[in-house]
Parts: sequence; structure tokens; C-alpha cells
Amino acid sequence: QAQLVESGGGLVQAGGSLRLSCAASGITLSRATTGWYRQAPGNEREMVATVGSGGIRVYADSVKGRFTIWRDNDLNTVYLQMNSLKPDDTAVYYCDARSRAGYHYWGQGTQVTVSS
Repeated sequence: QAQLVESGGGLVQAGGSLRLSCAASGITLSRATTGWYRQAPGNEREMVATVGSGGIRVYADSVKGRFTIWRDNDLNTVYLQMNSLKPDDTAVYYCDARSRAGYHYWGQGTQVTVSS
């Protein structure tokens, strides 16, 4: 059974930065599509950024130029660097991994709060 463990959330002022980490076990992230999603109160969960097994990255329009996703294959960890944070970025951020066999895993989520 795969497990994803997120860390790095917290409270930051607008304009600040945070880095989220998602450490995986039971699944090799370099062979999966991995992403970050977020869900704010009253909203649906939305895609923030994904990175495929081939390294192709996709970003939501709302975070392009501010957020960067990357994967460390040796550590089997995916990261999300978030710069120029805005209050609208406040949400619970979830790590997601989808294996080639079709299995889908979620982390437990980490809270990011951006104060104005």
C-alpha cells in the first residue's frame, strides 16, 4: 500500500514563500504522474501543478510564474515551491500520485494560510 506524506505548510504573509514536500513510499514517483492539488473551504479540489513520469510539468493558470513543481527521484519526493503567495492561495494542499497501473493515492493534506 502506497503512502504519501506531505509537510511544509504553515502561515505566511502575502508575498512570502513556502515549500511543500511529499515523501512517497510504496510507489516510485519517477514512474508515476505526481501532482499537487488544493481545496479551499466551500470550493472543489483543484489542480495546482503536476509532473509526469517523463518530467513534463503542467500548472494551473493561477499559479504560473509563482509556483514550481519538481521531483527528486533519489529521495522519491515531490516538491512544490510557492513564491509571491496571495491570500487566494489559502487552502489545504494535497499530494497526489497516479501509477501507470491506474492506482491513485492521496496524501493527508497540509494547510497553507496566507494572511493579507
